[in-house]
Amino acid sequence: MEIKNSFIEIQKIVDKFILGHGGYWPPLSMICAIMEELGELAREINSLEGYKPKKSDKLNSNLGEELADLLFSVICLANSYKIDLGKEFINIIEKYSKRDSTRFLRLD
Repeated sequence: MEIKNSFIEIQKIVDKFILGHGGYWPPLSMICAIMEELGELAREINSLEGYKPKKSDKLNSNLGEELADLLFSVICLANSYKIDLGKEFINIIEKYSKRDSTRFLRLD
């Protein structure tokens, strides 16, 4: 399976933005930001699934925005450690393809 590494450009965009706005935070602060964004994503899904309705002033769904916020935070951490997420993602897909080839039912 050949997968093109399009994370490279995304990581460059994030890097340029962050470097133009004061630079990267310390790693522990970035982990805190990831956890904060994950909490916001969880709150959004909780609302969408009907388990915990939103307050009346925040009824619009922001699931895509919350996912993008989380991704941005993860990319910041990867960039600060010089990790090529595209390469790592390709490696993970290959690992899952081998390890889980018969583990789950195929839907196709």
